[in-house]
Amino acid sequence: MNRQWLEATPEPVLEPDLEICDAHHHLWPAGTGGREDYDLEQLWLDTGAGHRVVDTVFIECAAAYLAGGPASLRPVGETRFVADRAARSERAGGSTIAAIVGHADLTLGDAVAEVLHAHVDAAGGRFRGIRHSAAWDPSPLIPRSHSDPPPQLYALPEVRRALTVLAGMELSFEAWQLHPQLDDVVALAGAVPGLTIIVNHLGAPMGIGPYAGRRDEVLEVWRPAMERLAACPNVVLKLGGIGMARFGAGFGSWSRPPSSDELLVFWGDQLRWCIDRFGPARCMFESNYPVDAESCSYVVLWNAFKKVSAGYTPAERARLFAGTAREVYRIGR
Repeated sequence: MNRQWLEATPEPVLEPDLEICDAHHHLWPAGTGGREDYDLEQLWLDTGAGHRVVDTVFIECAAAYLAGGPASLRPVGETRFVADRAARSERAGGSTIAAIVGHADLTLGDAVAEVLHAHVDAAGGRFRGIRHSAAWDPSPLIPRSHSDPPPQLYALPEVRRALTVLAGMELSFEAWQLHPQLDDVVALAGAVPGLTIIVNHLGAPMGIGPYAGRRDEVLEVWRPAMERLAACPNVVLKLGGIGMARFGAGFGSWSRPPSSDELLVFWGDQLRWCIDRFGPARCMFESNYPVDAESCSYVVLWNAFKKVSAGYTPAERARLFAGTAREVYRIGR
């Protein structure tokens, strides 16, 4: 994160009283070689920058794993680390880390139950689900998920058994895949209908590697797949990731970061299209910070979300900015 670069496009905070639950962010403990060294203090700098961010949801990012013990249980170290930060955030006031989503190797099948119970025990009442990312592409130019998934991870029978265990514990599942893989999530939603599936980052319409310079073609594949997802009642969508370099906007190469209006030139139509297909009750805005700091500041990002949603009713906007996330992640219940 280059805060000096991000500050080169200052904006006043729009609608500072609008309540926000940031549905997706990460933490990396300072000094441990994490991607951004983005710990609680850095999160507070952003959530305290002017928008009314009341609570947040942490999503796994391979941070602070246990150094020893069974490999299957090492991700529980991340949940312990975040539970400590969540407790600190609650004591300090301001935005609170209200929910934690961890990682478990779903290829464990039924044996994943041991890992899930360990996460629940470590989370101080905040554990809400699992992300096992499936992002895979045959091109070596496309980064794969940190868990190095095989193609069609979500179709494996052992993965579906594990997700049945997850659903039985009333935990949710975060799906992170690339846009050519969206029908794998459609099939998964039908195979495990009792599972709440949260699709990350607009379903990942890629814009690098073999997809660079082919945005219209990508969207022609992405839109029908997203419509099939929207027809699955157990699927909800995160509206964000719009600062990720892999989506091909190229903002990170600019001499200054984009304004909220410039963000929406590239993303506004797609964001509104998603809201209209899934409905505000199945959509939630997310910062994806600090990853989206590749392109824009936290203030500018949420200003863009406020602008793109301006045509919806107050009740619909309340769902988009906080209500859907709080319902899905059982925040306040």
